[in-house]
Amino acid sequence: MTHAATPAAELPDEQENDQNQQTEQIIRTGSVTPEGGKHIIHCLTVVGQIEGHYILPPQNKTTKYEHVIPQLVAIEQDPRIEGLLIILNTVGGDVEAGLAIAELISGMKKPTVSLVLGGGHSIGVPLACSARVSLICPSATMTIHPVRMNGLVLCVPQSLSYIDRMQDRIIRFVTQNSRISEGDFRALMTNTGELVTDVGTILDGEKAVEAGLIDRLGSLGDAIGELYRLIEAGEGAQPA
Repeated sequence: MTHAATPAAELPDEQENDQNQQTEQIIRTGSVTPEGGKHIIHCLTVVGQIEGHYILPPQNKTTKYEHVIPQLVAIEQDPRIEGLLIILNTVGGDVEAGLAIAELISGMKKPTVSLVLGGGHSIGVPLACSARVSLICPSATMTIHPVRMNGLVLCVPQSLSYIDRMQDRIIRFVTQNSRISEGDFRALMTNTGELVTDVGTILDGEKAVEAGLIDRLGSLGDAIGELYRLIEAGEGAQPA
């Protein structure tokens, strides 16, 4: 018994439906799972300001952590998705929310690659380091500075201790997930000769690689190629 071939007219409709689904996914979540490449990867974008426990004004471009966390769980569980590409262009944002996302990415078994475009500032630094392999464009920058707090802050020793412990969490995560030492990272964080009205350091792409924060320079093609290499090599979780 022979099976009838799929009518040629149906193929454009299927392609159009796939494109419409991808467009809707981009609009809703700022991510996409293209299926026409050599491997099926998920592209997650972290842009603008990372929104945490408090809703930011509507004119702010934000990445909401309650949207990102379920996506990461779904990516890790979906057998079709072979790897994760994280595109970063962020000014930072909520420290606990950003660190929570970074911890989830670093604990994934599937291959992960991050690419910093434009900027990976503040809490964007741990996010960039959280992937198995990290890349940065030569024109991108990363700002490293101490933890800041907004709103009412009680000037008591407990407040300073809380900020200090939060900063230690960030330093510990970054040094465990990159090649920079704790001493070098603290020196960049407390530099007083770089920023006009603040303490910290701005690194361009080349300097970020030299410092050991990021693995190598590259752009989109390099990031996808690195992710394909990890997939084909069967590499996943970061080494202990």
